[in-house]
Amino acid sequence: MLGKKKIVAGAVLSMLLPLSAFAAEDAPLNASDRAAIVQTLVEKINANYIEPAVAERVGRAIASKHAKGGYASATSAKALSEALATDLREISGDKHFGARVVEGFRESTSAFEPLSRTQVDEWHDAVVRGGYGIEKIERLPGNVGYFELRNFGNPTFVGQAYTAAMMLLAGTDALIIDLRRNGGGTPMSSAYLISHFFPVGDRRHLSDMYVRPDNTTEQFWTVPTVAQRYDKPVYVLTSPRTFSAGEDFAYGIQAQKRGTVVGETTGGGANPVGWYSVGHDIAVAVPDSRTTNFVTKTSWDKAGVKPDIAVPAAQALQAAHAAILRSLAASAKDDKARTELQRLLAMVEKGETDKPVYILRGER
Repeated sequence: MLGKKKIVAGAVLSMLLPLSAFAAEDAPLNASDRAAIVQTLVEKINANYIEPAVAERVGRAIASKHAKGGYASATSAKALSEALATDLREISGDKHFGARVVEGFRESTSAFEPLSRTQVDEWHDAVVRGGYGIEKIERLPGNVGYFELRNFGNPTFVGQAYTAAMMLLAGTDALIIDLRRNGGGTPMSSAYLISHFFPVGDRRHLSDMYVRPDNTTEQFWTVPTVAQRYDKPVYVLTSPRTFSAGEDFAYGIQAQKRGTVVGETTGGGANPVGWYSVGHDIAVAVPDSRTTNFVTKTSWDKAGVKPDIAVPAAQALQAAHAAILRSLAASAKDDKARTELQRLLAMVEKGETDKPVYILRGER
């Protein structure tokens, strides 16, 4: 049975709720409404934010600003949610904080709450319409695979799509996974995808997640039942927009020494959120869990994932492709293959393409 886990990142809240939920009327708020919302928010942060000392500091700052009339101009739920979201991020330094108006929002009562059949169907349809988060699969010159992934959906929905993508890329000599525009999702799917890059029988403990509200810890391991495995070199592209579960994948594959990260330092959001109701249809994302990588015993929170090859994000694909071709040319088994790989490398380094240009009849 599918459930709505409180650890699901904010990037996929829209997949958990009907599209109509975001069309809520921008309800007006009076001074009493704002006071109640702020009080509830402070209570929820103190009770649930993963760092209690920071929670107290954030709560005091929000309450102090309200007492001084700092939110008096926020006369609607939308305006107040936007103001609170900005302040929560700035005061805490935690980019996972957020707030938005969601019509009829109801807070989960436990870390795992079953979804209705309608919610499951709507969530599934949204994932399918979004191509399972897969933006592009391509074979680049030199037999290099390219896999661009924009988000990590629930593994129940996306797992088979990931495996199908890996089947298409199975014959390549190296693989580039592009997470430069990956805003996050579920850590379960990050673990599912990374499972494709270890041999059958080589099960890895990836990370642990402590959930403060429930005082529980969940372990994340590679999935032994993943059918398709890939044993060639893996390069992961990152940018400051790479966030949350996207960072989890990049950090995990780097920590396990299974891949090379290329690009820029990522956004630095390692603490997954729970969504909490503070009244008037305002849902607030509070980072209530802590991820700890099993290998490093720490995480990328606030610091971000540091690339192994640091280049501007816009140049990361070119840099990774060139590094792969350089390595393949050095290990080529015959002169013909080596010469061809060196030719392709020269083109990639110049920013040229080896793809055919199609000219319609009559345009010559």
